[in-house]
Amino acid sequence: MEGDRVPSPEEPVEERLLFLQENMVSFVNQFSMPVIEVSLVLSKYIRIILDSLLEAAETEDESLPQNLVEAWPIDSNPDAPTIESYPLDRLLGSLDEDRMDILDTLIRSILNESQLPFVPTLTLLREWESLARTQLSQAGSPGHLFSPMEFPESF
Repeated sequence: MEGDRVPSPEEPVEERLLFLQENMVSFVNQFSMPVIEVSLVLSKYIRIILDSLLEAAETEDESLPQNLVEAWPIDSNPDAPTIESYPLDRLLGSLDEDRMDILDTLIRSILNESQLPFVPTLTLLREWESLARTQLSQAGSPGHLFSPMEFPESF
């Protein structure tokens, strides 16, 4: 992981989020992790955190903002092939589960040790999801789904 240690829960949320962001970007870049694998790991954490937030909101008779509940809109090519046109069993068979497990462990460890609050964490993960969905929407063939995740300069 980047830096010497996971930030403590007493450190500012921004520092803890930055630590998570930097480590995720570093790992994904270092292992040229395909966008489909990153997407699958992200979707797991988004689902877990969102379910917990929705349950808490329901208990308090509150609602969550739509930008947390739903995936962010992306610009996509309406003429691009859809995932349904790809052989799903072959796609899933090509995943590197070990690499996905390592990213999963990295995220889980940082979230647990730094005790990041769910709302800013979910916002960060939605930003990642938006980037991944944009890249997935540009896939012209199954092979493109396995292209390494790319990050804009400011990410």
